[in-house]
Formats: sequence, C-alpha cells, structure tokens
Amino acid sequence: MEKIAMPGTELKVSRLCAGCMGLGGGWERGVAITKEHERQAEDFVDAALALGINFFDHANIYARGRAEEVFGRVLRARPALRDSIVLQSKVGIRWADDPPLSPQRFDFSYENIVSGVEAILARLGTDHLDILLLHRPDVLWEGEEIARAFAELKAAGKVRYFGVSNQNRAMMEYLQSFLPDPLVANQVQMSLLHHGFAEAAISFNQDSTGYPDGWEGVVEYCRLKGVSLQAWSPLDRGALTGGLSAAELAARPEAARKAAALVASYAAERGLPPEAIALGWLLRHPAGIVPILGTTRPDRLAACAKAFEAKLTKEEWYALFATARGRPMP
Repeated sequence: MEKIAMPGTELKVSRLCAGCMGLGGGWERGVAITKEHERQAEDFVDAALALGINFFDHANIYARGRAEEVFGRVLRARPALRDSIVLQSKVGIRWADDPPLSPQRFDFSYENIVSGVEAILARLGTDHLDILLLHRPDVLWEGEEIARAFAELKAAGKVRYFGVSNQNRAMMEYLQSFLPDPLVANQVQMSLLHHGFAEAAISFNQDSTGYPDGWEGVVEYCRLKGVSLQAWSPLDRGALTGGLSAAELAARPEAARKAAALVASYAAERGLPPEAIALGWLLRHPAGIVPILGTTRPDRLAACAKAFEAKLTKEEWYALFATARGRPMP
C-alpha cells in the first residue's frame, strides 16, 4: 500500500483510509455492543492492516459513538497497535434532543469541540488523536472560539493536527486566519458521480447549468496550501461497483448507469474489480486525493486496495468523466 507524507505534519498515511462509520451496529439509539460487533471490528482492523492501511477515520456521531467505542475495545486489547496507526475523528454535528428539545444542528463552540474530543478519546481509549476535523460548517461559528479550543487541545497533547470537512475555499481561508498552525485536511464528497471538483475546473467561462459554485478554487487552494483532500463516499454506496439492485440501478440517471457500465468494462479489460477503477479515477488526480473507504467487509477492502493497479490513462480518465457528466464537454 502506498504511503504518503501528509503536508504540514509528521504523519505518513496510507493512500487509502479505512472509514469506520460501519462499525458499532448502525444508527439506532440504545443498541448494546455485542460480541459480533467486536468481531466485526477486529476483522476490519486486521484486514486493513494486512493491506497496508494504517489510516482510520472516525466521527463522534458514527453509530452514535459506538463505532469509536468498539474500535477502542480493539485498541485496548492490543496496546501496541496505537503507535502504528493514524487516528482521525470529527466533531461538530449535534443530534436532535441533545440536550432535550434541541434541534439537530452544527456546533463549533469552544465547549462542544473540547468536550467532544474528551468523549472521543474516552471511547477510543487513547490519550490523543492524530487529526481532528470539524464536521460540516456551523453557520454560527466564531473563529476565536475555534482557535481557543484548538490551542488548548494541542497544548494538552490531545490533538496533534486539525482540519475541516465539507468546507469551501472561503471557509477554509477564514478559519485559517485565526490559526497559527495550518489546516491539514478537508474531507469532502468526491467521486466519479459526485464530480463537482472536476466540473469546476472545466466550466469556468461557460454557460453551464452544472457549474458547482461551492467548488470554485477549492482544489487549487488545497494544493497551494498543502491541505490534504479526503474523499468521502468515493464509491457512491455501490452505484459504481455493482452494489445496487436492478430496481435501484434503473432509478439512477442514465449518465450514472453508463458510467457504471464503463467502469465495469475497464475493470473487465484489466481483470480487476470495479472498485479499483472507480477509486483509480480519484487516485489519478494530481491533487493526491485520499479516498475514505466506507466498507467494513474484508473482501471489499481487498478489492479497493487493487486501485493502484488500475493505472488509468488520461484518455480513460476523461472518458469516464465525460460519461458521468451526461452532456458534451464544453
């Protein structure tokens, strides 16, 4: 597995990151962690490590905290493991009724960031996170509060580096203006079917209804400033890899169906699983995108790891992009 140095840090991370959202038994309230959940987490960690993946992504809301809790049980059983992996988590999304009668919302207040990290560390059974991301933008955020929380967490050794999730260029620039240390990551939805980052690059100065304003300058800013772009949902929940039922596939737009067919064709030509082509499309981009894998199944992790064998040509990359766009290139 290819390892890369994350700019602005001392971390070397695998080019594929193992997303932990599927651990802990789902999103329902009040679910008890079972032995089966523990076995799933152990098998997931073992499979990732065997493939050379050392980077694990969490968020405090995943499975209502149970994803971190069950992962923490693996770490407690294997204390030496912590020093060989890179742990990332996210804070900022608040559930409805937390506290009672409150709405679901985003909260980048000093109190929520600091208390959220304390709870994350307790669930994971570790004394520090390597990276903390702010999870989606809080409309009411105050840069001074965030900076105070980051400074306190870093000084206490509880978080080494900080980043964001789902933020545009202006948001990153604004937040960075309060911080002495660089933001090291922005985790955003990126895939062959969610291709706004590429659309922004070709739609400037065009009469295009598909021009994604929110993506304007994001990729360029991150490349210029050394911010690692992390792609969540890089496989579109099976839409590109044969994971949909016939009815689900029929309900997808024609361009998505054709893109999935072209992915399958390139995969068959190379003797690779479709996951390798869909992820290879992201890896081919020179921004060094790090896909966050959403699966916890060892067999699918292994299929994803073959992405480095895809080696798409520029012509194949654009063929996939043009097909997924579903309209002529400008």
